Amino acid sequence: MRNVKKQLSRFINYIKHPTYNKEKVHKFLYGSKEKEGFLKQFAVYALLICIGFVYLYPLLYMLSNSFMTLDDLLDSSINWIPSTFNLDNYVQAGNSMEFWSTLGDTVLVCGIPTIINVIICSIVGYGFARFDFPLKKVLMGLLIFTFVLPSQITMMPLYVMYNDYGLIGDIWSFILPAIFGQGLNAQIFILIFYQFYKMVPKVLIEAAQIDGAGYIKSYFRIALPSAKPAMLTVFLFSMVWYWNESYLTEMFVTGLTKAEESGWTTLMVKLQQFNANYSSMQAQQNTGVQINNNESIQMAGTMLSILPLLIAYFLLQRQFVESIDRTGITGE
Repeated sequence: MRNVKKQLSRFINYIKHPTYNKEKVHKFLYGSKEKEGFLKQFAVYALLICIGFVYLYPLLYMLSNSFMTLDDLLDSSINWIPSTFNLDNYVQAGNSMEFWSTLGDTVLVCGIPTIINVIICSIVGYGFARFDFPLKKVLMGLLIFTFVLPSQITMMPLYVMYNDYGLIGDIWSFILPAIFGQGLNAQIFILIFYQFYKMVPKVLIEAAQIDGAGYIKSYFRIALPSAKPAMLTVFLFSMVWYWNESYLTEMFVTGLTKAEESGWTTLMVKLQQFNANYSSMQAQQNTGVQINNNESIQMAGTMLSILPLLIAYFLLQRQFVESIDRTGITGE
């Protein structure tokens, strides 16, 4: 009986005070200063779900097909879940790509220039951010121009120069440009460090200099420790760009245009040559059972080529987010 009276009193209040209920509905839909409204939250989450679907759909499709057998591929009733998880696709793809030896070469070809990129770009970005010198704006303009300039324009002159110096087919064709601040997309990394060091308060560096620290010591003691988020960002982007670069790697490092191939290769180069390498592997095995190349084996090879990057991302994403959250320094 008491519950019936409460419900009746609420109904009477709703009838007597329609304005109050309209304000409540309006606050729920559009929010207030303290809380976001339902419509805004719905739009944001719907957009994030759509973007996530666009990025995850190819990966899930590739992962699903990589476990399928040839019969599953030909069966139109099987779309996502294979009848049996065929791990032999990964064995065949790994043997074709010589996965473990190629992975070691890929880590060296991508890792060494990436580390050099982080160090050199950090130093150059700090110099642009903290020092005034003649032609500073001109050099900054040239830096941006070299980033905007298409790589196809400088590709052939670079190849001729590397060939004259005997760098074709050697990892030094990636290391030397990184040492001189011209690594792969190094210009945008310099701008990242430049913008980050501009946010570091000058009073911190001036206080260190008053205590007797020189320019180099101020850089290593004050600026560099605070640049961990920028360093991690540059490291991840540089590693991914070097990892995914196949054309320049094949032209400069692998040296397929030379009479004899070099000993360097990467997973992306092997993936680009997957069909030819797979046919060669099948011919060399000379066994009674021949497994023809199909879409599932190719998908397995693609998964193997990006798997180290996925693992690195999952291992470093927490440190990356935490480092961004800890950067509470504001500029002057």
